[in-house]
Amino acid sequence: MATRPVEIGPAGLHTARAIERIRIARGLPQYQLAARCTALGRPISNTALSRTERAHRRCDVDDLVAISAALGVSPAVLLPLETSPIQIWECTQGVLLG
Repeated sequence: MATRPVEIGPAGLHTARAIERIRIARGLPQYQLAARCTALGRPISNTALSRTERAHRRCDVDDLVAISAALGVSPAVLLPLETSPIQIWECTQGVLLG
């Protein structure tokens, strides 16, 4: 029986966008963020990171923790909330991203 891929929902889409926004605001290319995650003990290839940012790959909790640490933010910043920490982070950093 063939399985079909599980669609990434709104929380996953928000997280994917948040990872990319913060990475770009930090001036990090994907390969450097992937290398930081690997150095932290969670090997993530550049391809996997790219697919995560484009919401073509799920971001599991271990990836989320490593990526947030590599970006220097709390994992909560990458998650959608009623008042999203990414919006607070963007305001405090003076970053206006679409």
